Amino acid sequence: MEKLFYGEFGGQFVAETLIPALDELEKAFLKIKNDKRFKEELDDLLKNYAGRPTPVYFAKNLSKKYGVNIYLKREDLLHTGAHKINNTLGQALLAKYIGKSRVIAETGAGQHGVATATACALLNLECTVYMGSVDAKRQAVNVERMRMLGAEVRVVDEGSKTLKDAVSAALRDWVSSVDNTHYLIGSAVGPYPFPEIVAHFQSVIGNEAKEYFFTKGVMPDVVVACVGGGSNAIGIFRGFVDDKDVELIGVEAGGISDEPGNHAMSIGKGKKGIFQGSLSYVIQTDEGQIARVHSISAGLDYPGVGPEHAYLKEIGRVKYECVRDEEALKAFFELTRNEGILPALESSHAVAYVLKNCEKFKGKNVLINLSGRGDKDLHIIHEAKELI
Repeated sequence: MEKLFYGEFGGQFVAETLIPALDELEKAFLKIKNDKRFKEELDDLLKNYAGRPTPVYFAKNLSKKYGVNIYLKREDLLHTGAHKINNTLGQALLAKYIGKSRVIAETGAGQHGVATATACALLNLECTVYMGSVDAKRQAVNVERMRMLGAEVRVVDEGSKTLKDAVSAALRDWVSSVDNTHYLIGSAVGPYPFPEIVAHFQSVIGNEAKEYFFTKGVMPDVVVACVGGGSNAIGIFRGFVDDKDVELIGVEAGGISDEPGNHAMSIGKGKKGIFQGSLSYVIQTDEGQIARVHSISAGLDYPGVGPEHAYLKEIGRVKYECVRDEEALKAFFELTRNEGILPALESSHAVAYVLKNCEKFKGKNVLINLSGRGDKDLHIIHEAKELI
């Protein structure tokens, strides 16, 4: 990767006032990420507070039923219930090291907001979380959790009232408060160095998974993860991207149809464009405006994707596919009833892709990143049961 870019993707397309802050952040990150004291402190938090390493579980019942050797990387078992805590602990600690007293964040499904509020409570940082009003309503429990953790939740009631509008509001806040505030971005998106910072802190997922298979003397044939902004996917892909014999598949939200506004397939249906600080694939209208998107999963309901994913698609290293809402919902119940594990609706997309393509994967070792748990989605699932 050249500085700032992944191939042609990435960059820093932001207000001039933010460039010094991005330069400061890049300099601090490059220095601190390999600092012995920082690494020891973060490793201790990941192990003794967050609960790492997470296990790789062989899903024997599903494997037998579908004829595929299905392994699950159990990020859902982490403290706060999702992979998001890996990144928030890393970035909150980074904020402390560079002298910031306040953290802002955005959230869609609420998992990143809860994880940010948790890390800030632990490290005594002031915390403000932006959330679209549509997401705040469908993830009301997570809103309450954030407030109980001491965070201020600012509900954004503009645009599509979802994650993209929360990101825009957080960026506006950061422009005016950059002196004392760190913007703790939750996915591998935004201007450089944020995609690189998030990928670095999430790469622990792929490194642990690779270590598991290494000790077993085999490698997975296929690694599958859901992709919205793409943080959990880039985290697990980083462990295998140099292993050319391992097929990597990202699964986007196919929503209810290919019609504009009915899906969130940034790579599958998007075009190259600048969105929230970087060049990547973006779902746009014919006039080049950011289009409305849809997914049953709040965490995938986003019109852009991280620039590293766009690059990996361009060079053919990762294949990006999609599944519909209905298929994700069916996969949720398949995993729940066959293995006793309630996956997040985000993760259910990755599970659904493997199950519906079981003939293609027959006899292969397939690793799925289970990015979070599904408790937060229960009311959505209850309301949507008529789909299946």
